[in-house]
Amino acid sequence: MNASALPNLHASRSQEDEPSFDALRKGISGVVRGKEEIIELALVALLAGGHLLLEDIPGVGKSTLARALAQSVGGEFRRIQFTSDLLPADVVGGNVWRSQSEHFEFRPGPIFANFVLADEINRAPPRTQSALLEAMGERQVSIDGRSHALPSPFIVLATQNPLEHYGTYPLPESQRDRFTLRLSMGYAADDVEAELLRADSGSGSAIDAPLTTLEAILLAQERAKATYVHEDVARYAQAVVARSRRHPRIRLGVSTRGALAWIRAAKARAYLAQRDHVSLDDLHELAVAALAHRLVPAHTSDDGSAAATEELVRDLLAEVPVPT
Repeated sequence: MNASALPNLHASRSQEDEPSFDALRKGISGVVRGKEEIIELALVALLAGGHLLLEDIPGVGKSTLARALAQSVGGEFRRIQFTSDLLPADVVGGNVWRSQSEHFEFRPGPIFANFVLADEINRAPPRTQSALLEAMGERQVSIDGRSHALPSPFIVLATQNPLEHYGTYPLPESQRDRFTLRLSMGYAADDVEAELLRADSGSGSAIDAPLTTLEAILLAQERAKATYVHEDVARYAQAVVARSRRHPRIRLGVSTRGALAWIRAAKARAYLAQRDHVSLDDLHELAVAALAHRLVPAHTSDDGSAAATEELVRDLLAEVPVPT
């Protein structure tokens, strides 16, 4: 792959009309302490126009990250607590009869926001989880034959408790496939947690004022989408995806939608690094977060846990030759 042949698509990239990503990183890290890598990947998901699945035990900052991300860009934030009795209409809204005017009026649900926190999404049954499918895929919801567009930008940040926790339902494959990245927050580092305990606060202070605008984020999303992907890089990504569909330990491999999400995330990562092209490092660094949750192991010995599917992704990367 000849680097000199890469087009300089970002040569005219203006610093005046795009967000200051350093300011965003600093602002969010002041609230979500000691999680710089997670914050970076959350920004990747936002710039890729995708959705984020945060899987971990309760109380490690998943909801705090979602709220801080919304506050940093000035987007409207809504939180939906998923429970066993939550109905699809509680998420997307519905038509309400108005007796005075004698007609139905659409009442939007909490999904109509820029940043939607689907908290403990796997505590709701699959029927309610599926209410998000159209919204996440098409940026709209359909009620009684009419489509209603969602705000832009639109991102779902879903938190998921480990499946061994009481009262959880596994996310359907079609639902998982709509999340661009799956991340695990993990416990805070010892020194960070000690400082939180000393200050007697579970997180840093809230972001008082937006650090950028929604319009700037939309512009950055369009520019990230234009990041160049060399043919060799695209063929390598396709080879990894194709291998996942033929691997003896994998029953369900990566879909075309999943492959596109991987590439879009790689474009966003390159853009954040102020590069005008996607590198193989972008694909490698994002492979586990972008692909593992899309895999279904073939054998009962592979329990389908995050650790098991992440190991399968590493096997795929080790088996597919890297282009020279």
